[in-house]
Amino acid sequence: MTRVVMYSTAFCPYCIMAERMLRARGVKEIEKIRIDLEPALRAEMMEKTGRRTVPQIYIGDTHVGGYDDLAKLDRNNGLVKLLAS
Repeated sequence: MTRVVMYSTAFCPYCIMAERMLRARGVKEIEKIRIDLEPALRAEMMEKTGRRTVPQIYIGDTHVGGYDDLAKLDRNNGLVKLLAS
């Protein structure tokens, strides 16, 4: 399965929902980058993604975006395909 990386914080409800969706699609490991623990990581996330909010999700080299983007990808049957690539 493809590597999944998620920028997140401890108490983000969208991060929790994104993790649940990914797990429901068979993802066993999610590399979480906690930007609330290291502020420099927020700057890194913003530079890489151009976004300020969490979660920011990468599947392989593809920046999926946040939870809404992940949910849309799933509704369009793209999430399973991306995870399998």
